[in-house]
Amino acid sequence: MKPRLSLLFFLLMFFSLESLAQKNAATVSGFVVDETEQPMAGVSVLILGRQSGITTNDSGYFSIKVPSGRAFAIEFSFTGYRTEQRNFLLSEDESEMVRIRLIKGETTLSEVIVRDQRDRKETGLIRPNPKSVINLPSVTTGVESMIKIFVGSNNELTSQYTVRGGSYDENLVYVNDFEVFRPYLVRNGQQEGLSFINPEMVRNINFYNGGFQARYGDKMSSVLDIQYKQPKRFGGSAYVGILEQGLHLEGSSTDQKWGYLVGARNRSNRNLLGKQETQGNYVPSSSDIQGLLHYQINKRWRAELFGNYSMSKFSLNPEFSQLTSSVYSPYFTANLGLDIYFAGQERDQYQTNMLGLSFINQVNSNLRLKWMVSRFENDEQENIDIQGAYLFGDRDFDQGSAEIVNPLGAGVFHQYARNALNIQNWNFSHKGYLDKRNHHIQWGASYDRTNIKDKLHEWEYQDSAGYSIPFHPDMLQLSKLLRSNADFNIDKFSGFIQDNWRLGDTASQVTISTGLRFHYNTLNEQLLLSPRISASLQPNWKRDIIFRAALGAYHQPSFYREIRRYDGSLNMDIKAQQSLQGVLGFDYSFTGFGRPMRWTTEAYYKHMWDVVPYDIDNVRMRYFGENSAKAYAMGVEMRLHGELVKDAESWISLGFMNTKKKTSKATRIKIIRWMIITVLSTV
Repeated sequence: MKPRLSLLFFLLMFFSLESLAQKNAATVSGFVVDETEQPMAGVSVLILGRQSGITTNDSGYFSIKVPSGRAFAIEFSFTGYRTEQRNFLLSEDESEMVRIRLIKGETTLSEVIVRDQRDRKETGLIRPNPKSVINLPSVTTGVESMIKIFVGSNNELTSQYTVRGGSYDENLVYVNDFEVFRPYLVRNGQQEGLSFINPEMVRNINFYNGGFQARYGDKMSSVLDIQYKQPKRFGGSAYVGILEQGLHLEGSSTDQKWGYLVGARNRSNRNLLGKQETQGNYVPSSSDIQGLLHYQINKRWRAELFGNYSMSKFSLNPEFSQLTSSVYSPYFTANLGLDIYFAGQERDQYQTNMLGLSFINQVNSNLRLKWMVSRFENDEQENIDIQGAYLFGDRDFDQGSAEIVNPLGAGVFHQYARNALNIQNWNFSHKGYLDKRNHHIQWGASYDRTNIKDKLHEWEYQDSAGYSIPFHPDMLQLSKLLRSNADFNIDKFSGFIQDNWRLGDTASQVTISTGLRFHYNTLNEQLLLSPRISASLQPNWKRDIIFRAALGAYHQPSFYREIRRYDGSLNMDIKAQQSLQGVLGFDYSFTGFGRPMRWTTEAYYKHMWDVVPYDIDNVRMRYFGENSAKAYAMGVEMRLHGELVKDAESWISLGFMNTKKKTSKATRIKIIRWMIITVLSTV
């Protein structure tokens, strides 16, 4: 009996381990072609060290499960052709798509080691691990929470971030090459809902904090480029938290021709907002659902359908607020208090939806074409009607009631808003990718049609000690009045072309990227040209170090926020904000504490003109609506990557930044000289 039980236990353990290995496995798939780009059937695909493998089908296609978390090699062989070997290192559930070309002959090719060092050679590129994003402890969960750590933004109640002196409106966000937007009337923090990006669906994250290439759009600060997963088998996840709950499912057909990725989330900041100084009934809620469907039409054509729907609501019934400030001097000590009693309510609603369709044509192993069409709609409403009465004076804590016993002032105020905004944007675009020897050429063209309907009606009344502010003896005046209506269209045409090429051998290599971007819109009929160049040098040194530099023009055409003046009127003749930016830095890989480490440093300088100033009104960003400023931003950022804690991705960031108005030419020369000296002295 015991031998049978032992055998049964052994079989159960074997199948459990085998199931676990399959669950944690990665996938390598692709096509095998000959020298004339014709598919090859029956090619042997074998993982080195194993006895069995698979063969390609009639279309030259293969898909094989491979181990994750360790290096391995795959060998491609066919009678009469040279054997091709590729090395890989994939993480759990990662999928890699390759295209193999076999050459006739009997000589075996030498070993080829494939390493992705794009994040080391491209200026400003940071590639965080998507799994680290999911496990990051933060009030505002999501990709933006990690981005805020890299760039130094510290507002925990918002997913917005600022990069190198720019506002959040100066940052680009892409999901699977579709540009995404956020609500415009929304006030940062308490009314803000979910981030657009669902971290459970993310496969790859590319974040550029400056010096990005011409293929990215017309903004001045940063680019967040997100790629969602392409599932190969069924899976999913679910989580329940105090602030947020979520669920996602993914899967594909048995022949891998189609797949789906769906996620839903719900979030409420009620537990956080209930601890604010103003007591009342806070009811914020936000939910969304996203889906990505892909279908392999044939071996050369693939289609993707991406959709998103998001709804955010915010309700506030303020009741009471009590503030106290203690004043100390050699002659007296006083506790000054302010008690405010509220009536009324605020009701806000923000709804966004997006649908995008793309077709990808893999013409051959060197040429890929992509066509995209998308529609984005943003519908927002703000309704505020709140009255308040306040009493100011000395606060007495002796009786335990903390009442104001010696009133010094009293007054009332009334805030009212009925704002509505609807933005619809249609986009039609094309992108192309061509590999030709050492050159990687990219191009693109895009047309956008935007319709904006805006209704703004806000006013505020303030009364202090019986007098209306501002005081006028003959009439009643409001302290603030904003009223405007707008309904207009904007047509935008943009495009780019760029070439990335490599010089030198593997020991000492230079990578150069040159590109030109253009933009034209019917709002102000301004044509913008943005030439950009970047380079990286990997010298043949004992130390593994790469030097990087970038220089280019980065312009930002004005949109809804920038064209609306402080009084609510629209400036339809406003020009684009423009800048000239330079970046200089290095990337050094070494071994420290027995673990691999990376030390990166970048110095940057941004010269900006036709700037539209803004300020923060309470929790809302308000632009002046005029090109009335010139400015610059300069600084140095240093970052240490590595497993500072074993088996955990860690980093330490340190940055210095200074922003001021325009300086003289001599000063700018000193700044550039300072950048070069700083980087070289750091090395």
